[in-house]
Amino acid sequence: MRKSMGVSGYAFDAINYALLALLGIATLYPFLNLMAISFNHPMDTIRGQVYLWPNEFTWSNYLIVFENDGLLGAAGRSVARTLLGTFLSVTCTTMLAFTLSRKEYVLRKSINYVLIVSMYVSGGIIPGYMLIKNLGLLNSFWVYIIPGLIGVYNVIIIRSYFDSMPEGLMESAKIDGASDFQLFSKIALPTSLPVLATITLFVSVGHWNAWFDNYLYNTKPNLSLLQYELMKILIQSTSQVTSNATGYVDKETLRQTTPQSIRATMTVIVTLPILFVYPFMQRYFIKGIMVGSIKE
Repeated sequence: MRKSMGVSGYAFDAINYALLALLGIATLYPFLNLMAISFNHPMDTIRGQVYLWPNEFTWSNYLIVFENDGLLGAAGRSVARTLLGTFLSVTCTTMLAFTLSRKEYVLRKSINYVLIVSMYVSGGIIPGYMLIKNLGLLNSFWVYIIPGLIGVYNVIIIRSYFDSMPEGLMESAKIDGASDFQLFSKIALPTSLPVLATITLFVSVGHWNAWFDNYLYNTKPNLSLLQYELMKILIQSTSQVTSNATGYVDKETLRQTTPQSIRATMTVIVTLPILFVYPFMQRYFIKGIMVGSIKE
C-alpha cells in the first residue's frame, strides 16, 4: 500500500511539476514563436506582437524561400550526405571503438593517446585546406564524408560501452570458436543498440546541419548543400532589404519580405526533419549516453 506523502510531499511534487512546466514552456516557446513568425505576414511581423499564433497568416515566406531553383537539388544532396555519411561514420567509428576496447590489441594505448591529443589540438583552417587539396577532395562530394568519418568523442563513448561489457561473454564465445569479426557482429553490435542509436542521432544531425565544409571546399553549384543555399538566401535577402537592391526576388516580393521572416522560415525548414526523427530514437537517447559514460 502506498504510504501517504503528507503536506511536505505534495508541496515537493507541486514545486517539481511547476519547475518542469516552466522548463517545458521555455523550451517550446522559442520554436513555436519561430513557426508563428514564419507563417505570419512579414510586414505585420515588423510591428511585433506575434507570439504563438500568426496574426495574419500567409505562405509567402515559404514561397520566397522555395523560389530558389537549386534548393530542391541541394536538399537531395543533403539527404544523401546525411544517409551515406551517417552509415559510414557510425560503421567506422564502431569498428575502431571495438578494436580499441580489446585488451589484447598491442596498439590500444598508443592510438588512444593519439585520439585524445587530436581532440585538443587541431591544425587549423589553412593546414586543413591544404590537406584536403592534396588529397584531391576539393570540389568533390566525398569531402563531406571522408574528413569527418571518425569522431573521437563518439569513439570514446562507444569504447567505454564496450569496456563495460562482461569479459566472460567474449571469452565464452572465443572458446566456442568465434572469430573477432563474429564477436563484433554477433555479440557487440546487438547488445549496444542504445549507444549506437545515440551516436547515429549525433552524427546525422551534424551532417544535416553542416554547411561550413561546403563553403570552404566546394565551389561547384551542383555540389551545394541545403544549409549552404539557405544561408546564401538569408544573406541575399538581408542585403536586398537593407540596400533596396534587386536580385533573386523581384521588387514586389522584396517589399513583402523581411530578414526576420526569412530566418524564421529557414529555421523551421531545417529543423522539421530532425523533429520527425528524434521521437523514434528518444527512448535510446538517455540510456545510450549513460551506459557510454560508465567507466570501471
